[in-house]
Amino acid sequence: MEEIPDEFWTGVDQFNQQQYYACHDTLEALWIEAGQADKGFYQGILQIAVGLYHLSNENWQGAVILMGEGINRLHSYLPSYVEIDVESFIEHTSHLHKWLQKLGAEQVAIALQQLNYGTDSTAATSDWTLPTLQKIDPEK
Repeated sequence: MEEIPDEFWTGVDQFNQQQYYACHDTLEALWIEAGQADKGFYQGILQIAVGLYHLSNENWQGAVILMGEGINRLHSYLPSYVEIDVESFIEHTSHLHKWLQKLGAEQVAIALQQLNYGTDSTAATSDWTLPTLQKIDPEK
C-alpha cells in the first residue's frame, strides 16, 4: 500500500468502537477500489467485522464462518501491514474464534454477556474481550 487513505483510519476507529456495520461500509468502499495487493487485507478485516456484527445479532454460524475466513485471509499480511499489528489482531481474534466454536450456537447469548458486548470491551469482567485493530509498536 503506497498511501494509507484517511478512510482506512475511520474504519479502524469504527471497528474499535464496535461499529462493525459502519466499519464494513467504510472499508468496503476502499476494498472495491484497492489494488490486488491490498484487497485481501481489507477483505480480511471486513470479514471479521461482519462476523462480529453477526455475533451481536446472536448469529453464531455467521460469526464463526466469517471470523474464520477473515483470520485466514489476514495471514498473508503478517506480522504487520499499513501500520496495523496484524499478528496481535489475528491472535486475539483466533482466541475468540476458538472459544466461540467451543461454546457452540446454543451458548451465543452467554458469550455476548461475558464479552460485555455493546459496552467498553476493555471493562469486560471475564477473560474474553473483543478484538481491536492496534497500530504497530515501532519499538518492537
